[in-house]
Amino acid sequence: MSEQLKQLRDQIDAIDDQLLQLVSRRAGLAQQVGKIKKSGVIYRPEREAQILARMREHNPGPISNEHIQQLFTEIMSLCRALEKPMSVAFLGPNGTFSEEAALKRFGNAISEVPCDSIDDVFRTVESDTAHYGVVPVENSSEGAVGRTMDLLLQTPLTICGEIQLPVHQFLMAQQTDLTHISRIYSHPQSLAQCHHWLNANLPHLPSSALIHAASNAEAARQAAADKQAAAIAGQRAAELFGLTICAKNIEDDPKNTTRFLVIGKQLVDASGKDKTSLIVSTNNRSGAVYTLLEPLAQHGVSMSRLESRPSRTGLWQYVFFIDLEGHQRDNNVAAALAELREKAAFLKILGSYPAS
Repeated sequence: MSEQLKQLRDQIDAIDDQLLQLVSRRAGLAQQVGKIKKSGVIYRPEREAQILARMREHNPGPISNEHIQQLFTEIMSLCRALEKPMSVAFLGPNGTFSEEAALKRFGNAISEVPCDSIDDVFRTVESDTAHYGVVPVENSSEGAVGRTMDLLLQTPLTICGEIQLPVHQFLMAQQTDLTHISRIYSHPQSLAQCHHWLNANLPHLPSSALIHAASNAEAARQAAADKQAAAIAGQRAAELFGLTICAKNIEDDPKNTTRFLVIGKQLVDASGKDKTSLIVSTNNRSGAVYTLLEPLAQHGVSMSRLESRPSRTGLWQYVFFIDLEGHQRDNNVAAALAELREKAAFLKILGSYPAS
């Protein structure tokens, strides 16, 4: 039995040596690509999406597609860093779901730039303090993130990608006795996502004991300094601030997912499976919205999202955020957008990018 075990371990060691050589060779090729590129753009969302799709398609198992994607994301992250260090801004501090989304998309070989607010994420990228930003745009339970949508209307930045992040909420404190908890800190959206669990398990807490924090990581920091408090946040926040997990997965919807956007200054080429996001407005008249959507139907363009938002330019004036399936350079999407531009009072294409 021991001889068989040794043989297996020898085979593993040999494969590890091969993997090391192959990864090093890949990194060397990535450096050569970096020297050839003239644009100076290191991150190519469409290229990385194609690589990950190919790895999932060719994955023979037994490793899951999710973990294969994570593995190759880290390999690409390390190779990117050899070409040029890359910085990514997100809603901080460290330990937020925004940080988790940034690491899921870009890997760990990045310079993290935690920001105090979503506004600061946009400003940081606009001022070239960071190459890219990651911002939440909607949650499957609580809907759109209004501040992100307002800033997308104002910013010159474009959407370069999206991230779908399953969100699991944890109750954490300095101790695990729920009867000793007199207040809970968390971001308003997280409190809303755990509303029924809180009512069922902490009925003694009045609504005034649910205290809003700028982020879940900030909530964990406050709980770490308050023996009678708890926080609702992600597991990483508990690890960062030395808190004990009192309850796991307390979100009311087990499929709770937040969609994040990657914002930057580049136009992204087609990957083969893309989305295009835009903002449109129309005059306030009967049938106006139907008129806007008609070109999409005529050219066979599927719409995956339609969200209205006050335009802030006049009473009862609205803009519409639309996500389309396909790249703006696809023939049918381009034709639909051309007609839409003629009919809309305002149209802004936020970007085309690989669909998550």
